[in-house]
Amino acid sequence: MNNKKTLDAKVGAGTRVVWGGEQVSHPYNATQTPIVASAAYGYDDIDTWYDVALGNQPGFIYSRMSNPTVAVLEDKLCALEAAESAVAFSSGMAAISGVLHSLLACGQRVVSTRDSYGGTNKIFEEFLPRMGVEVTLCDTYDTEAIEREIARGCNVVYLETPTNPTLKVLDIRRLVAAAKRVGALVVADNTFATPLNQNPLALGVDVVVHSATKFLSGHGDVLGGIACGAETLMSKVRHYREINGAALDPFSAYLIIRGIKTLALRLRQQQASAQALAEYLCTEPLVEAVNYPGLAEHPGHAIARAQMRGFGAIVSFVLKGGMRDVAQLLPLLKYAHRAGNLGAVETIYGPARTTSHVENTLEERQALGISEGLVRISVGIEDTADLLADLRDACTVLRERQRTQPQCTAVHA
Repeated sequence: MNNKKTLDAKVGAGTRVVWGGEQVSHPYNATQTPIVASAAYGYDDIDTWYDVALGNQPGFIYSRMSNPTVAVLEDKLCALEAAESAVAFSSGMAAISGVLHSLLACGQRVVSTRDSYGGTNKIFEEFLPRMGVEVTLCDTYDTEAIEREIARGCNVVYLETPTNPTLKVLDIRRLVAAAKRVGALVVADNTFATPLNQNPLALGVDVVVHSATKFLSGHGDVLGGIACGAETLMSKVRHYREINGAALDPFSAYLIIRGIKTLALRLRQQQASAQALAEYLCTEPLVEAVNYPGLAEHPGHAIARAQMRGFGAIVSFVLKGGMRDVAQLLPLLKYAHRAGNLGAVETIYGPARTTSHVENTLEERQALGISEGLVRISVGIEDTADLLADLRDACTVLRERQRTQPQCTAVHA
């Protein structure tokens, strides 16, 4: 693959997801990015081989280090996030852990928030302390407390916004300013927002990470992760990936590339349905709380409007009856998977204890402020009216059951 061209900076999101990273000449004049399933790449000339290995000439040596199909995906994310460089990983968690381990060392300090994704929280609570990194986790909505901890001195500030699964929104510009005052790098997980709704690099963030398994892929059939940023930082991240081995395979890269091309279309429908479902849930008697940045009463609504172009396709809500109601409501839904993924074309429902925070104990989830009655909806591309009717019908059946078959009062885990 060669003759790479730069995408016009003025083109819209729908054009960018299709053509970003793909204005190249493919072998055999193929119109689609080929899957290059080769572990190694041969050279007759030893000097050329050596120059490519050192990075002095373009080319490929070994697919754990770089691969032509994966390189197209990385270029596409650079186009979407306006990044200088990108590194693809075998999963979203591989990208997150790879970035954190690349940028942090023994004796250093990271500041983040308590209710990030459960896997990320495990890195902070379990793995980084083992390597001598001091970790401070703050209340997500106590921005002043986060700023105070940053001001004490740190090396990395890690942000996830909106958060998974509570949909809290962090003020990226404000926290970036606090980090820069102490010379800290800022890393942001942009999975929920996607590059179409939010570009953290444009807000001052140093490294953006995505679970490409989710909205980028969009079809629930592949794992992948991406980190984007300046080449000075990405070279460290790339070196870590090369040595530790969490490289993305070319077939997965191809599937993610293909999925990204419909991201703008998918997200448009998903967000419209998410807003409708969130508004309905606010009126549902079974529901105690609704989390969606598109609601005017959401605590982060104003910040979301300022730094996002859309409010995303994830809604979460808390059922008053806790896990008892969750266990009864979810099987009543006709147009939904009950599974631990998100961002797919099909709608997916799931409680935090079996999805985002399955790695955490009940006590850990309670400490993180995650109710056992919390349900996350990853809204798909189905017709809005059908999704709305499905949820409304399920809630109606559950309410009728409770009216005719009263439940004993009990404490449910």
